[in-house]
Amino acid sequence: MNKPKMATEKGVPSNSRVLMLLGQLERMNGEAMMRDVETARQVTAKIFHLIQTQEKSGKEVMSKGSSGMEVILASLENTRDVQTTLNILYILSELLTVGRGRRVGVFVSKGGTGILFQILISASKDLPPSEELMLQLHSLLAKVGPKDRKFGVKARLSGALNATVNLTKQNLQNTKLLLPCLQVLRVYSTNSVNAVSLGKNGVVELMFKIVAPYSKKNTTLLKVALDALGALLKSKTNARRAVDGGHVHVLLALYQDWHHNDSRHRHMLIRKGLLVCLRNITNIKLGRKAFIDTDGMRILYNSSTECLPVRTLDPLVNTSSLIMRKCFPKNRLPLPTIKSAFHYQLPHVPAAGPVAQLYSQPPGVDDVVDESDDNEETDADTENDTENEEDDKDQGTANDDIETDLNKLHPKNNPGRPFEELRVYERFFLELSEDFQGYNFEPSKSASTTSSSFSSTRSTRPIIVPTAQALSPKHVPIMSCQEDCNLTKGEHTLQSPAVPTTAPPAPLTPLELDTILLTKDQDRKEEAHSPCTATHTALSSLSGPASPPQMIEQDLAHLLECVSLAAEDSLNKGEEAGRGVKQEGSPVNATRHIHSPLLLGGIATRRVGGGGGGGGGSNWGSDCGSEGAEDEGAVLEVPDTALLLPLHDPDLYVEMVKGTRSVPQYAEVAYPDYFGHIAPTFREPLQERVYGVQRSKIFQDIERLIHPNDIVDKVVYDLDIPSCPVIEDNGESLKFNSQFESGNLRKAVQIRKYEYDLVLNSDINSNHYHQWFYFEVSGMRVGTNYRFNIINSEKSNSQFNYGMQVLMYSVQEAISGRPRWVRTGTDICYYKNHFARSSIAAGGQKGKSYYTMTFSTSFSHKDDVCYFAYHYPYTYSTLKMHLSKLEALRTPQIYLRQDVLCQTLGGNSCPLLTITAMPESNSNDYICQFRNRPLIFLSARVHPGETNASWVMKGTLEFLMGTSPLAASLRDAYIFKIVPMLNPDGVVNGNHRCSLSGEDLNRQWQNPNPELHPTIYHTKSLLQYLAHIQRAPLVFCDYHGHSRKKNVFMYGCSVKETVWQSNISATSSDLHEDLGYRALPKILSQIAPAFSMTSCSFVVERSKESTARVVVWREIGVQRSYTMESTLCGCDQGKYKGLQIGTRELEEMGAQFCVALLRLKRLTGIRNHQHLLDLESDIIGTQTKVVSSSPTTYVMEEDEPSFLEAIDYSAESNDEDGEPEKEHGGEVQENPNHLDQLSDCETNHRD
Repeated sequence: MNKPKMATEKGVPSNSRVLMLLGQLERMNGEAMMRDVETARQVTAKIFHLIQTQEKSGKEVMSKGSSGMEVILASLENTRDVQTTLNILYILSELLTVGRGRRVGVFVSKGGTGILFQILISASKDLPPSEELMLQLHSLLAKVGPKDRKFGVKARLSGALNATVNLTKQNLQNTKLLLPCLQVLRVYSTNSVNAVSLGKNGVVELMFKIVAPYSKKNTTLLKVALDALGALLKSKTNARRAVDGGHVHVLLALYQDWHHNDSRHRHMLIRKGLLVCLRNITNIKLGRKAFIDTDGMRILYNSSTECLPVRTLDPLVNTSSLIMRKCFPKNRLPLPTIKSAFHYQLPHVPAAGPVAQLYSQPPGVDDVVDESDDNEETDADTENDTENEEDDKDQGTANDDIETDLNKLHPKNNPGRPFEELRVYERFFLELSEDFQGYNFEPSKSASTTSSSFSSTRSTRPIIVPTAQALSPKHVPIMSCQEDCNLTKGEHTLQSPAVPTTAPPAPLTPLELDTILLTKDQDRKEEAHSPCTATHTALSSLSGPASPPQMIEQDLAHLLECVSLAAEDSLNKGEEAGRGVKQEGSPVNATRHIHSPLLLGGIATRRVGGGGGGGGGSNWGSDCGSEGAEDEGAVLEVPDTALLLPLHDPDLYVEMVKGTRSVPQYAEVAYPDYFGHIAPTFREPLQERVYGVQRSKIFQDIERLIHPNDIVDKVVYDLDIPSCPVIEDNGESLKFNSQFESGNLRKAVQIRKYEYDLVLNSDINSNHYHQWFYFEVSGMRVGTNYRFNIINSEKSNSQFNYGMQVLMYSVQEAISGRPRWVRTGTDICYYKNHFARSSIAAGGQKGKSYYTMTFSTSFSHKDDVCYFAYHYPYTYSTLKMHLSKLEALRTPQIYLRQDVLCQTLGGNSCPLLTITAMPESNSNDYICQFRNRPLIFLSARVHPGETNASWVMKGTLEFLMGTSPLAASLRDAYIFKIVPMLNPDGVVNGNHRCSLSGEDLNRQWQNPNPELHPTIYHTKSLLQYLAHIQRAPLVFCDYHGHSRKKNVFMYGCSVKETVWQSNISATSSDLHEDLGYRALPKILSQIAPAFSMTSCSFVVERSKESTARVVVWREIGVQRSYTMESTLCGCDQGKYKGLQIGTRELEEMGAQFCVALLRLKRLTGIRNHQHLLDLESDIIGTQTKVVSSSPTTYVMEEDEPSFLEAIDYSAESNDEDGEPEKEHGGEVQENPNHLDQLSDCETNHRD
């Protein structure tokens, strides 16, 4: 071997004693060392003495530029003398003990590991081998191993594995030598190939000999042995070997012994080591079965319960919890099938579609069989909350989904259909050809004339409830005779209207929806027919009378920031009475009297079995009870919410419900939809997470298996029994109901006296999408804490883990003058449970676990009827009512037209609104300006569960119909085409994501089917028609809600930003792009407090190519094509930071969107192109640089990191590391407020 030359570094004295000795050792290398053994011993002994006694000597040897390590290793390799070898090993041990990280790195880089293995193999051939030599070799290997990435491979190739194993077997009683051997085996075992090889050599059984039976002697040795055993058991082969050897029982017995004897908790690491071994064994099916058979659940449950009071033992409790949850037998949901409880027959079923697959599945497909050996679902569970929160199963890395085909990235301006087909849509654009001849533009002209002349008349294209004559027989809800449907609460029976909708309902009987008797203390016509100032929208009175044009600019400048606040004040003036009662508790003066069939403690009960107090469920037949008929004449006095809510009228709502078609033929009206909702004036902060709440809930779930006799397991509500879904009982259980518009609750099972498992219904013609819920509860006890568990949630994480609460509506509160939804619930958390569906039902390789969303709440009023919802409900009938009320707001200056775009599959109308300003006269100039206004196209509620989108749309519509100068200017500037609800059927039937076709309509834009997706087909046709006549919209925006991110933000489309996030090469011409797509979101970030620019993204993904945003951008050629996502939870920035979002903030967002469009108009002025370019370049400013340099602009992870209380919210062992946490990884513990801070670009989630 080449002799290394001794080198010294500047600053190190050349006459240094240790360097002189190293130089001498260097000269002896080779044959001289073998000849002069004594000198070699003396020199190495002196070097060791110097390094041991003088710290500077070690520094000199290891200093940069010194070749001391090479000399030492060369001497070690060349010597054949045991004592010299030992001296050098002592030297190395001393050197590597100090400054271990860097020095070990140097040692490894110089080939030290291989030399040690050579000596180990050579020494092991001696019989008997030198004990001291083996001790020093293994001690050094134990230090070096963790720092050498190829340590396991080197050991295996050199044969060192067997040498160490044999030495261990020969020295089981020699603890001094056994310890370093075990330390090295521990490092060997981290290599999976080595672990299998060691298992074959009997090392697993060897470890069990060392760790058992229980003994407190030499606990250090025991700890190392358990670490090595834990590493070995990660191999499935070794885990099976341990199960076959009966070692699961051994581990549990050992754990019990240590738990009982370690009263001072000094040996927590040993206990944790035993649990790690159990955790790894239970990764396989055999291990889980053995664990259950040896009573492992009870043993770990009892020991963990005893550990709970000691916070330092949390690691033991968490690991125990993980093992128990993993071993909890997987069950199917307590349902006959996971397909929806409701069935709708499609006109035709596409062979390759999801419905065909659904109904071709074999019987029993829902059954859960634990066939996997790993029970891990990390790949399937890290679903990305992208535009299609459910469709991203096949994504690998974050950037895999980015579109890289430049041809697809460049918008094509070919609408794709011949104009002859599209000409039929001309009738929806009368404003583009209207000449207003014969119209009197005198100011005295009444609004009603405007209405009759320039709005779609209801007789030809009805949006609201048609008269009885207009109802086709197949759409009339067929109800049985009165005794078969004896509804006895205020919730009303649907029958076909016997009179035109304009007439008040006739008081025939209080049991039926269309005949409920309503009276008011005040003259009805005041609020029903006169569009007085109190009924104007929030922003209508912002700036008084209309200002001259020169003042509009000034209004924009001064009012952009405070527009929402002024609006609130304007609205609040009409609501002070209602909101003030929050403090005083006095009911409002304006009241209405409802003839209620039954009064129980002052609350009307609609149904026997479903009402407050002693009531019951739906009285659908004689077998469901017939009580409650004796008090039919009772009158209930309730506040007149029509005076508190300008756009809400209970009478009108009832009328609207009559024309709404649902698959289950709902015959009831939910109280919250009837009374309406007034946003509370108090703040509702994000709820702080209580430490350990998730763990305590999981332990309560585990108790079901440990103490099965304590479980009631009583079904109290079941939609799969259509004749009588409410199960009668003796009054000890809560009563549930969801049989009303937008309701969703399929089954309720009483688990304990005050705990209920709730199962949500799948979307119709689907077997999944469980997220939206809306149901009624009654029969509660005041002050009692109830726990509710929604057990079939599907997403892998939820904002319920980060401060979001459910919504509750109390009828007692509403009657007291406080009709409102409020955030409620304590001990809220979201975690993987023991329910699952099979791989076939899940459509994947493995079965899929469900998740539990659990919350606790108590009730404040006796005999109350309360409602719970995922988010603020907004039904289809509510939309129809609001549109009708908005029409009453029209002034002669407003052009408003309501058309029916199409009929849905379920027979409901899809409304299309046109809003702009009337021309000042019918002169050519004014008519030309009127026709040539740019178009803005807005849509919302394609996903039924995203109710917040409708509240934002409500804010937009109210602003557009307002009388403020800003609203007037906006109408003058644009023509608005609005489809406020793209999926009425899904909304009506309580779906979360799909229409009746069982498909996500926001995935059908590329090729919509006119029969199965009529709303998408015709909406796209409208846009295609506009593209054909060269009038494509200036802005297209689809309103959505986002379930796993905070704030409000936008997704847009940009070639340049998409290319930045991919590895494709593109020329400068490919990247040429107007930056105007960023203008609108940038404006919103400046004026809307809930809007976050940093959450916006403009990347185009392959999986989103059939969404509205991408199709309108690519096919229609709309540069400013957006999805606007509103949080379901709250905000983590701006004025609303730390608060949950409410309807006031959502409506404000809709209004601010309008204001932003007005500012955008200024930026896109026809005569000021250069100003536009300069300003928009300025708008994107540094944002472009940040995005271009950041690799995380396109991020497919959660908004939040996985919530770790130290345990993961998911149940499986491989999930311990959670999902990627980026820079927040170290802060995940117990502060939800900082968990959700977004990086500048955590964006691309979904439309």
